[in-house]
Amino acid sequence: MKTTPKQAVSEDSLDQACAWVARLRSDSITSADRHQFKQWLSIEENQQAFAEVSELWGDLGALSRMPVDTLFPESIPSRKTTDKVEMPKTNKHWTLPQWLIGGGLAACGAVITLWIGFQGMGGEIQTQMYATERGQIQTVSLPDGSEIKLNSNSELKVIYNRNERRTELVRGEAFFEVARQTSRPFTVSAGSANIRVLGTEFNVELNPENTQVSVTEGTVSVTESVSAPGLEPESVQLVKNQKVSISDRGLSPISRTSLEEATDWTKGLLVFEKTPLKDALIELNRYLITPVAASPQVENRLVSGTFEVSDPDNTLKAIATALDLYQDHSNANLTILSPSHN
Repeated sequence: MKTTPKQAVSEDSLDQACAWVARLRSDSITSADRHQFKQWLSIEENQQAFAEVSELWGDLGALSRMPVDTLFPESIPSRKTTDKVEMPKTNKHWTLPQWLIGGGLAACGAVITLWIGFQGMGGEIQTQMYATERGQIQTVSLPDGSEIKLNSNSELKVIYNRNERRTELVRGEAFFEVARQTSRPFTVSAGSANIRVLGTEFNVELNPENTQVSVTEGTVSVTESVSAPGLEPESVQLVKNQKVSISDRGLSPISRTSLEEATDWTKGLLVFEKTPLKDALIELNRYLITPVAASPQVENRLVSGTFEVSDPDNTLKAIATALDLYQDHSNANLTILSPSHN
């Protein structure tokens, strides 16, 4: 059977597809939305974009709650026995439209099946650990052409085989430049976050209280790794210049970011703009030999400025001076910042 090679999908179409996924899952969908979706979907590139974005949801859990068959019923032709395609049983009242079954979403389902069943099928799994010392930044080149830049005092686990590209940020921070492979999604687990992409650029910062994901190019799916009993894990789609933080309390609202904000550390800089002191110290502690913490009286004071990571002790001194803080070194294993006694 001959197939037509897929054409590259524009970022604009992918962004629109992400917006449609969110709108179609809404309880407030209107007849005007149904008509607009039908018109948007009549364009071949949009069909491909929608299929590719659906891959980011991984197990189809998000799509199973979308009433696509009622939104676009004419897309479901009567099936012949020979054309029957078995899909995951997610909702007995819901059926995938034929245009989705015949496209990228079916391929996604195949990838998921291979992923889940790989342990029983055999195959060579390549596992590699990478770690950086304090003050060291390392670039990791992966077999598929992807590159990962590890920040100071960070650790990354990489698991690659013919069916999956899986990584785990064990500690620290990393910037990912992922080579696009539609049939083999790239995943990152980090704290409370599960991240899934096809090919894009983004930063992941694993902090004691949360994980922050910032996107500088393309589209990224971020999902809770654990949710409350009886509840589906929350998911969001991020596009260029968006960020979100995720903790055991759930997902934060999506906010704006920039390439400079997400990647300043890759250039050897720490850039703070009205950043709460406790958050600034989390970043600074990646470079300090003796960690520092702020007392409750000063932890919310705001820090602004650009500092070089090559001299973290002077950075700490500059911050303490600017905010009129006292450095308590009585504990050899922890420096405490508190209000100045003057």
